[in-house]
Amino acid sequence: MNSRTTALLLAIGAALLGSYPAQAADPVKIGVAIAQTGPFAPAAIPTLNAYKLWVDQTNASGGLDVGGTKRPIDFVVYDDQSDFTKEATIYEKLITDDKVDLLLSPYSTPAHFAIVGVLERYKFPMVGSTAASSQLKKVKPGNIWFPTSAMPDQMGPELVSMMKSLGLKSIAIATLQSPFPQEIEGYVKTALKGTDIKLVATEQFAPDVRDMTSVVSAIKKAKPDAVLSLSFPPQSILYMKAAREQNLDAPLQLVLIGPTHEFFAKMFGPNLNGIMTIGHWSPFQAKWPKAKPFYEAYLKRFNESPDYLDVPLAYMSCEILAQAGAKTGLDKDKLRTEISSTTFDTIDGPVKFDGVQNVSTPTMFLQIQDGKAQIVWPNSEATAPFQNKSPWAN
Repeated sequence: MNSRTTALLLAIGAALLGSYPAQAADPVKIGVAIAQTGPFAPAAIPTLNAYKLWVDQTNASGGLDVGGTKRPIDFVVYDDQSDFTKEATIYEKLITDDKVDLLLSPYSTPAHFAIVGVLERYKFPMVGSTAASSQLKKVKPGNIWFPTSAMPDQMGPELVSMMKSLGLKSIAIATLQSPFPQEIEGYVKTALKGTDIKLVATEQFAPDVRDMTSVVSAIKKAKPDAVLSLSFPPQSILYMKAAREQNLDAPLQLVLIGPTHEFFAKMFGPNLNGIMTIGHWSPFQAKWPKAKPFYEAYLKRFNESPDYLDVPLAYMSCEILAQAGAKTGLDKDKLRTEISSTTFDTIDGPVKFDGVQNVSTPTMFLQIQDGKAQIVWPNSEATAPFQNKSPWAN
């Protein structure tokens, strides 16, 4: 065979190879169990939406960067039916039967606690999201991390510091009989010691409470400067209705969880203006250039605004996992080291972990102003100053 014939055959072979599409990279399997039915579904589904948005955006950009190679994501989702007792079994199935490469976290603190043992048994690293409890700091570090700064032992002192800076002298606390609100109440009471702020009323209510008229009435009689309704969305709605009906006019009213959800705005409209809540994210924070694009993308995709706590946390957990995997690939030991030691760029600014806890993001509080949730504390992160006004005066 002469050189001309060889060249011709090589050219024909190259042409034939070029006529077939390049073999696609194997998908990366990412799994999650999250409530799509049951009592937690209304709050959990927006969290799942944040995951879906990130998966779609990543696939649209060519796939997940795995150590320098882009691979499409195959998203495996199970409904835990709002049953925490099923969580460990589902996550073990994701690891052993579905053989996922990466995991995303479930919804709520109890669900996170339920899978810690599974992650430890299989040495499978996972970035948490919607979990907050001082007890989380006792979790053995290495396979799970918590990006929120809304931790009770941090919120208590910060709430009191904010009250002192505003010159408020008295406080009333209404607390849901549930671990997270009760932890916050305890740390607030501890932080009040040695200050001139008086605790003038404390009320407790059960998760199945149907009316909070008497709770709000007792608080109103005490005439506090500040009221904390340490409640989850169902009870937060009841507090808002009773406070509006009785014209509870304390200048600072904080409702723990609910006010930044879309359904709250639809229910209460301008009566939300002036209400405070927890959260450490806002699309109006110019220091976080990724915040506004995320807000706009979520709004466009789901035709509703994200809440300002759980949804951003879910998306942040994806960003952290993606940035770590881009450097290390899918090796679990390398991922563990990377997540434990690197500062990540997220929609909530820089995130760095010390043990299981995010130590970069300050504890913050929001206030609804003209229908927008603005960061009002601490002053270093504020997107607007605190407005001293009763929400019922709108």
